[in-house]
Amino acid sequence: MQKKLTSLIRIGGLLALVFLLIVLINQLYGFSSIIGTLHPFAGYAVFAIGMTALLMFGVKTYRVWQPPSMPCLPDTEQSPGFNAYVTAFGNAMPNHPKHPEAQKGAQDLRWVKANLKLLEIDALNQTKAIATKNFFIGAFAQNTSYGTTTSTMNNLKLVWRIYKIHHRHHHIRDYIDLCRFTYESLPLSDFSKEELPSHIKPVIQSSFSNTLASLLPGGNLLTPFFMNLFLAGATNTYLTCLSGIISLRYSQALTAEEKAEIIRQSKFEASFMLKEIVKECNPILSVTVSKAVKNAGVDSLDSVQANAEKGNLAQDIVSHLAQSIKHILRENVTVEKGE
Repeated sequence: MQKKLTSLIRIGGLLALVFLLIVLINQLYGFSSIIGTLHPFAGYAVFAIGMTALLMFGVKTYRVWQPPSMPCLPDTEQSPGFNAYVTAFGNAMPNHPKHPEAQKGAQDLRWVKANLKLLEIDALNQTKAIATKNFFIGAFAQNTSYGTTTSTMNNLKLVWRIYKIHHRHHHIRDYIDLCRFTYESLPLSDFSKEELPSHIKPVIQSSFSNTLASLLPGGNLLTPFFMNLFLAGATNTYLTCLSGIISLRYSQALTAEEKAEIIRQSKFEASFMLKEIVKECNPILSVTVSKAVKNAGVDSLDSVQANAEKGNLAQDIVSHLAQSIKHILRENVTVEKGE
């Protein structure tokens, strides 16, 4: 069914392109006919210039869409075509400025692997930066269309940045293939209940770590609220880390053997990066939310007015408690600001 649908979309796109070309050529011919009434050769010149412009636009579009052909991906490093693939792969990626032999260009496997290691550092830094943003987006905008849209756009931006890091010339089809592979490798893209525990485990471990336990207000009614924020942020961060690392490993695969290990290796690396990000972000989130809750509590207690003149004992007790709690909260806020 999927192959039939893909074939149908391709045929529909080809027909739409043909009809568009017919309309454009017809309009160009009509315009050149009008110009030809002024001078016979002017009409031919306009038609020739217009067709040349259309042809150049088509060639440019094809070059932007279709990447140059590459040798077949070898199965292992001992495969016959491995050296040819490494040479073509090295010529297609940019030379990292920190490479000790950056000016010489791709030469052998040692040069290519050294360059890939430097490009990997840049890609991991980009992944960590965007995953940190998505932690706070997941925590504060969870279950909202804004949060989902923003996280998705950030993930697409991350895949694009990783693609740019690893390719000297950029092509739309290459980027789409990278996005498709990354999406199909993520959990729940093709639902399998057997793989879920391996993805849920790092999120739970990071959310219930010792660092987080020390930040939660023990015995407080807001503890479930804090846990909900941490879990949502950690889940969003894990998916972003996984997307970035899968894209990175796919872009750096030199053999089919390496490509087969992408998902397993990416889950391990994403779990490690998740722990680092959560360790940095949880204290910020905890302190920010705690201050906001205390300030909101003070503002709410300000609405409770003293009613001593009415002589109502219950109202007097409520007013007295409100003033005492407000005083304690304000002292805590003042102490935290002083720190």
